[in-house]
Amino acid sequence: MIIVTGAAGFVGSNLVRGLNRLGERDILAVDDLTDGYKFENLVGSDIADYWDKDLLLDRLKGGLGFKPRCVFHQGACSVTTEWDGRYMMETNYRYSKELLDFCLDIGVPLIYASSAAVYGSNSSFQEDSTVERPLNVYGYSKLLFDQYVQRRLDAAPAQIVGLRYFNVYGPGEAHKGGMASVAFHLNDQILRDGEARLFEGSDGYAEGEQLRDFIYVDDVVDVNLWFFKQTEQSGIFNVGTGHAATFNDLADAVIGWHGTGTKCYIPFPKHIENAYQSFTQADITKLRSVGYDSSFLDIREGVKSYLDTLHKN
Repeated sequence: MIIVTGAAGFVGSNLVRGLNRLGERDILAVDDLTDGYKFENLVGSDIADYWDKDLLLDRLKGGLGFKPRCVFHQGACSVTTEWDGRYMMETNYRYSKELLDFCLDIGVPLIYASSAAVYGSNSSFQEDSTVERPLNVYGYSKLLFDQYVQRRLDAAPAQIVGLRYFNVYGPGEAHKGGMASVAFHLNDQILRDGEARLFEGSDGYAEGEQLRDFIYVDDVVDVNLWFFKQTEQSGIFNVGTGHAATFNDLADAVIGWHGTGTKCYIPFPKHIENAYQSFTQADITKLRSVGYDSSFLDIREGVKSYLDTLHKN
């Protein structure tokens, strides 16, 4: 049995489908379906069972009754504008700790989602404590768990892998609302208004020229599945393309796919001024050094794949 937490979420549901493509069907999907609309992300996937995340936490204390082959921990609160620190730490930090402790106790591999939010407004993005300065409590919750993991890596009886996702986009994110990717929102804006809205200049960047490392969700899944097969590899790794693109580049790719549309620039929101990453670009040297040699889709290729999928019906 393979456990996938956050299985009805964005990356989690794509990961379940990726496991299915490998022939894996004995999958325990774990999530919180308070937002029942997320069920749509699991339709068409082949799973053995579904548990609520609270049931999983309860069973960890008393024993699951089986030993998982691997735990993919994708479940988290990913709302970067959430400032309820108690909720964030309970959901992202304590939950992750309990899963890790369980995996360490019985020697089960754990592959989990961290985030590039741990780096904050730095201009360097290496897996190094000197550049880990999160701007919000979401980033801090991810960093604190990474630090907890790092203290246990050397003595771990099984694989532990933390993957610091950069800006992921792709099918299965509609339920995220305001936290869905910029690609998702630009597509909606073009469909609705014929106009892609980007931020005006900020933080020394011209209008729409803020830079992000946008990575397509299938590439993220491929990295997860590679580590699933390479059980001797442990550590914390950046997962991005290694190349930043501007928001203008992203908007141009969306407009180019539709064959119509314009761009406009809106004032930068005051409430996120001090908690916004104007530049991200993954340093993937460490990922490459352990043998991951697959290429990543560039922004035009990724947007085409995404919009082809969204509009295929």
